[in-house]
Amino acid sequence: MDCKIELIFVPVTDVDRAIDFYVEKVGFTLDMQARVDENTRFVQVTPPTSACSIAFGEGITEMTPGTQHSIQVVVPDAEAARRELLGRGVDAPEVQTLPWGSFTSFTDPDGNTWTLQQLPPRGSYDEVQTG
Repeated sequence: MDCKIELIFVPVTDVDRAIDFYVEKVGFTLDMQARVDENTRFVQVTPPTSACSIAFGEGITEMTPGTQHSIQVVVPDAEAARRELLGRGVDAPEVQTLPWGSFTSFTDPDGNTWTLQQLPPRGSYDEVQTG
């Protein structure tokens, strides 16, 4: 099977606040927003350089806002990503370095959590597993 993940839903309570956070603070691109009907509003944003977008809105998911804690993205430099987030006014904890990568994270206004991972140098994780 040949497939690509292209859209992940993030449950939020306030769509406009989420747009402001993800676009203005985090720096994602606003791809589209549409009021489908009185009960449905769809918003799609994409992280820079990502092939996968996120969607949020009204009437598009039954997930409880603040329960999406499984989004993990790869960044070239975790320290630089953290500095950029902090510079944009987004809280991000100190980078934690483990054998399988360096990590930081951020949480949106509803409590949905993103993990940012810098991959270890090629081959170093294999050495940890077998060494």
